[in-house]
Parts: sequence; C-alpha cells; structure tokens
Amino acid sequence: MTNDPIPTPSIEDLQEDPMAEENDHIFERRELLRPQHVPDKSRIVGRDQEIELVEELLKPAAVGEPPENGFLFGKTGTGKSLVAKHVTGRARGIAQMKDVSLAAAYVDCDQYNTETRAARQIVLAVRDSIDPDRNIPESGVGASRYYDELWGDDGLLTDVDAFVAILDEIDKLGEDSTEVLSKLSRSEEAGKTGCYIGVLAISNKTDYTDAPDERVASSFQDDPMVFPPYDADQISEILERRADAFKEGALSDDVIPLAAALAARDHGDARRALDILRTAGKLAKKTGDKQVTTDHVNQADEYSDINRSIKLIQSGTPHARYALFALAYLTKTKLDDSFRTTEIFDVYKQIAPAVGSDPVTHQRILELMKKWSLPEITENYHTGGGKSEGSYREHRLLHDSEIVMNAAISSEERKEVIDQLNKQRI
Repeated sequence: MTNDPIPTPSIEDLQEDPMAEENDHIFERRELLRPQHVPDKSRIVGRDQEIELVEELLKPAAVGEPPENGFLFGKTGTGKSLVAKHVTGRARGIAQMKDVSLAAAYVDCDQYNTETRAARQIVLAVRDSIDPDRNIPESGVGASRYYDELWGDDGLLTDVDAFVAILDEIDKLGEDSTEVLSKLSRSEEAGKTGCYIGVLAISNKTDYTDAPDERVASSFQDDPMVFPPYDADQISEILERRADAFKEGALSDDVIPLAAALAARDHGDARRALDILRTAGKLAKKTGDKQVTTDHVNQADEYSDINRSIKLIQSGTPHARYALFALAYLTKTKLDDSFRTTEIFDVYKQIAPAVGSDPVTHQRILELMKKWSLPEITENYHTGGGKSEGSYREHRLLHDSEIVMNAAISSEERKEVIDQLNKQRI
C-alpha cells in the first residue's frame, strides 16, 4: 500500500491511454511561446544595446570579480526580465568554464511581496543550486534568519565567489524594497560576506528611482536602463523567430502580422503578442482546425484583453479595488449601467469595514475611480442633474460585472462583503 495522494498507474495500464497519443497537429515546441521561456540570443529581437549594458554589469561576476548593480525600467512586455535572465544565465555558464562559483536567484516580487518572502525565495533558490539537502524553514521565521542563511558563519554564500539577484517588479515590495536592496547591495561593505553580490532591480514604473533612500541610490549605477516599447515590425520579427513552436504549415500567412499589430497597439507588449499567438493555437487545436487563422487570433485577442484586465484589477490598491467592486455590484444588481460617485461611495462604505479596513473619503474614492478609466476598466464623464442637483461624475463599467467582482476581491472577502450588503439591503 502507498500513502501517495496522487497514485501513478503502471506502464501496462497506460499503453492505450488517450493522453499518451501524440496527435498534436498544431504545436511542435509550445514552450517557445511561454512568457517564462528564456530563448538563446538568436531569438532575442531589438535588445542588443540593453543586452550589452547588462553584460557590462555582470561580466565581472563571471570571472570572480565584483558585479555592478542596476535598475531596469520599461513597460510590461518590453524584454526587461528576458534580458536580465538571459545575461545572468550566460554569465553563470561562463563562470563554470572559468572555474568560478557564481550563484543566482530570480524573485518575482509581485508574488513574494514582503521582505521576508523575498528573502526566503532568494535563499531557497541559492540552496537548490548549491546545497539541495540543506534544511531551510519555509515559515515561522523572519527575514533576518533568511539573511543569516545566506551569509552567516555557515551561510550558503561562504564558498561562493559571486552572487546575482534579479528582483522583478521590485516596486511591489513597497517600503520593504529599500530594506531588501540595501541589505543585498551593501552586505559586502558591511562585512556580512566575502562573496561579491550584484543586484538587477526591475520595475514597470520609471519613477521608482525617486523612492529608494541614499543607502540604495549610492550602490546603484547613476543611469537606469529604460527599455523602450517594441514597434510592430520588431514584434512581428519576435513572433517569426518563435514560429517553429508550431508544426510546419500550421500557421496561415496572415496570422503573425495580425498578432503583431494587435500587440503593438498596446504599447508594444511582446509578452501579449506571444500570449495571443499561443492562445490562438490552443483554440485551433481545441476545435480540430488544421490551421491557425486570423479568426483564432481575434478570439485570442479578446481572451487576452480579459486576462489583462483581471491582472490590472488584481494589482490595484485595496481601496481602489473595493470601490471598483462597488461599481460592479451596482451594475449587477441595479437596472442601470452608470452610477454617480456618491452611489459608489455609499456601497464602498459598507465594503471597507466588511474586509477590516477603515473607509477613505468621498474625494479619495472619486480620485481612485477616475484612475480606473486610464486602463479602460471603466469610463467616466462629468454631467449635471439640473439646478436642483448640480453637476456630478458618473462611472460605467466596461467589463462583465461578475469577472470584475471576482478579480477585485478574494472569494473569502467576497462572502463577508455580500453578507454585509444584503444586511443593508443595498
């Protein structure tokens, strides 16, 4: 008997299993279209200068000398993470050639969004490459314990020549970002470790460098790297260089130009272009079509828009999401599709306490609601109700109310909120 909750059938039992059939007539190498995939240099388009700049930062680490720290800025899908991972991987390979010990860690700060979580992820990444059997607590300890695991008396970096940390979406750490950047970039100077440490901090917000204090600013290069958006031709070339993700003849001729044009429309987002192409292929496979066509691309674009909106909503500040939930709730439950700020605020005042927050002011909710119109989650306009009512602003949801409600508030919070709204008969 076995206690394995996921039993594996015998090979004999799987001989005629439909999952074992290799009948994919659309995809050849689907991994080439995944956003996490780091291609070789021949597949990277329009980022030669950025690659050279990051190479200058990390080249010393490949030969056992101190690397530099750098900020990488640019909108989503402009190749920041790709270049950082690509160059770091090459540096690690060159270090092996030269018998230099170079460790590296990648942290998605959107997912690991506190100092403790980020520090834990760094330690686990270094542990997995250097000492996989080492026991690292994954909960119940603070950030200082994880730093000790890196550079304590028996720290993981004790016998390592150099270490590179890639901190993606560093701004998602909020005030904790200063602590993480300071401790990593100044650890050698502070006598914590003899290992040379370099940090690549990545952000979609070009004004992020206004935030770090002097401890951090003095440790980073003066000129941050700004990654410009890709143009339509560059996105088309990116997709052409990934076309072997599909079987020969699986793409109709006009698929890549259309996918590139749709992505270029949204500030040159290469990640979105790959997502559209991958989703179009999945749709063709699901329907049994022999080729991926422009119809599949247009359907994929619509699906991608929904996913993009969900991610934008989920990344909003708490009170901005609560106010948006209020608008979505009103849209779903009332016989209208446009609502005044006052109406939204009245619902919001019930939502905030239900999730354990103190409500902000009416003026603040107006400001937050106006911001949702920039990414086209809502639209708003100034109007008036005549002499007796004066002027006011109305807001209208541009997406399905149920999708917005699910994205704005977690399922656990939603139950509390709905119960509160029902009590108030809103």
